[in-house]
Amino acid sequence: MGCFKTIYFNMLDTKRSWFKDVEVIIGKMFGVLPLTPNQYTLLSGAVAIVGASLIAKELFWWAILFFLIASFLDFIDGAVARQKNISTKVGAYLDTIFDRYVEGIILLGFLFVNLPAIFFVPGYVWIYLTMFGSIVTTYAKAAAREKDLVNQELKDGLLSRAERLILLFVALIFAALYPDYHYASAVIFIMALLANFTAIQRVWSAININKNKTF
Repeated sequence: MGCFKTIYFNMLDTKRSWFKDVEVIIGKMFGVLPLTPNQYTLLSGAVAIVGASLIAKELFWWAILFFLIASFLDFIDGAVARQKNISTKVGAYLDTIFDRYVEGIILLGFLFVNLPAIFFVPGYVWIYLTMFGSIVTTYAKAAAREKDLVNQELKDGLLSRAERLILLFVALIFAALYPDYHYASAVIFIMALLANFTAIQRVWSAININKNKTF
């Protein structure tokens, strides 16, 4: 298990400063509209539901459009909140919860697609494992704080939410281009592996930080 100490990557969730200038521009553009940050958050969930229904109907190009809109709305809510200086703990909490819902809703849409098996394991199993890994990755971070194992959030790992969304987008592109869905299924398979590997990384990180303590 010692290898986990060296296999950490600062992925996109830890590089938000890269998008600071874009965030300011977006915040100014959408801050003039009569919508609150929380309303943008709720809207992203509604758009994701439409996107998932389009995936289930195998209308992938339309699904890609709604997926991008949902992702953009998720970016807008925080940008507007910070631009207008109206960020709240409730808003940040709601945003985090809806992040999980949007991701889960999109994966739900894939359950209605006849994805081919990978290594003799049905596609829907890999979808489940992807969602499970995503949940445990997030919970490992929250539980470490709750149990006072760490003083700051665990953000290390191969596959944060940003990377998962990028891979979901790639899976949608492949599903649209290749109707046999083999490439889309392969992407879901990779997500399942990396999501669970990331969950293990975060669990190990929390334990490693406290290796001198008694469990």
